[in-house]
Amino acid sequence: ATYNPATGAKICDVEEAGGTMESVDTGKPFLHSFFIDLEGSIKTLRYFAGWADKIQGKTMPVDDNFVCFTKHEPIGVCGAIIPWNFPLLMFVWKIAPALCCGNTVLVKPAEQTPLTALHMGALIKEAGFPPGVVNILPGFGHTAGAAIASHMGVNKVAFTGSTEVGKLIQEAAGRSNLKRVTLELGGKNPCIVFADADLRKAVEEVQQGAFFNQGQACTAASRVFVDEAVYEEFVRRSVENAKKLVAGDPMDPRTSHGPQIDQQHFDKIMRLIESGKREGAKLECGGFALQDKGLFIQPAVFSGVQDHMRIAKEEIFGPVQCILKFKTLEEVIQRANDTEYGLAAAVFTKNMDRALRLSNALQSGTVWVNCYNALHAQTPFGGFKMSGFGRELSEYALSEYTEIKAVTIKLTEDLGESGKRAPE
Repeated sequence: ATYNPATGAKICDVEEAGGTMESVDTGKPFLHSFFIDLEGSIKTLRYFAGWADKIQGKTMPVDDNFVCFTKHEPIGVCGAIIPWNFPLLMFVWKIAPALCCGNTVLVKPAEQTPLTALHMGALIKEAGFPPGVVNILPGFGHTAGAAIASHMGVNKVAFTGSTEVGKLIQEAAGRSNLKRVTLELGGKNPCIVFADADLRKAVEEVQQGAFFNQGQACTAASRVFVDEAVYEEFVRRSVENAKKLVAGDPMDPRTSHGPQIDQQHFDKIMRLIESGKREGAKLECGGFALQDKGLFIQPAVFSGVQDHMRIAKEEIFGPVQCILKFKTLEEVIQRANDTEYGLAAAVFTKNMDRALRLSNALQSGTVWVNCYNALHAQTPFGGFKMSGFGRELSEYALSEYTEIKAVTIKLTEDLGESGKRAPE
């Protein structure tokens, strides 16, 4: 039996099956699958279910003898192309707003992780959805994904994945029927730690952001800028924490770190780690393959990282924490924004004036203050620049799944300014 570590209560069989399936599919630790992916999916479904009967237009005052109002209508067939790092959660992030706005959905799961999407399809059928409302289309990106992006019968496509593939999807959509596109793409996310921050909390939050899901997250805390006054202590604490991480069987509750998704991705991460060493960064700990455990990489901490290095510029998508030093506020703002990406950022400081100034200055779709990866169904999520456009979650996501129609009616008689019939 599996138990909730917070309450000691046994996790029910259905919940355990969902968490187990996601861990089998991805290799992530079971407790992460259960408490983050599964619970997050349930909260998202409940949130958007509440919107289903509350999507409404507005009336606008125009000339006296006209009535004008707007309607929000379904787009129609919505294609959803989801990634392998959070297959269940991304499935729900796509179908929940689409369905509550009255659309039908065609979902292509990643070829590496189709299991939970297929099971969700079975549950949707069991729940009594009409045929054709939700469709699951497993396949490869260059075949099934490309067909969705270019098909004339698909009216909108939502994609989460790499920036390179996002560009291809937008091009295909433009060449076909100009279908609407939303893209949630890569990130090279800056975390800025000031000397007055709660250093213990900052180290834990930033490292969780760097290593969560084996570092395979678009929100990964991949560039950590630390005030020079506390830099050495921050590095020391980060190394101590990283050495405590346990890589192993995802179904073992003691495991905090699972394997990378496949050999190709594993090799890419290892090449980037080697590039960091060659370019002069100091590998403080980790960064090596666990030879007896398949695709496991011991989480790496680099200090002495410079902005020009590959590990500071490219999205690693693996368990690599890069720690950089800064001196002034103006300097760190410029360096943090000096990237083609703009998905997420974080600021750690007790000075709220400084935090608000940074939240205004940072070119990111999300800015977390004294926390990391704080995602909620009620809060919009998406990026600036090459991190994409459009928003997932929250009320903002609804606008991505409806067409706005304006209806203008001319009255047979002019009611005049008073609203009463004009005298004959």
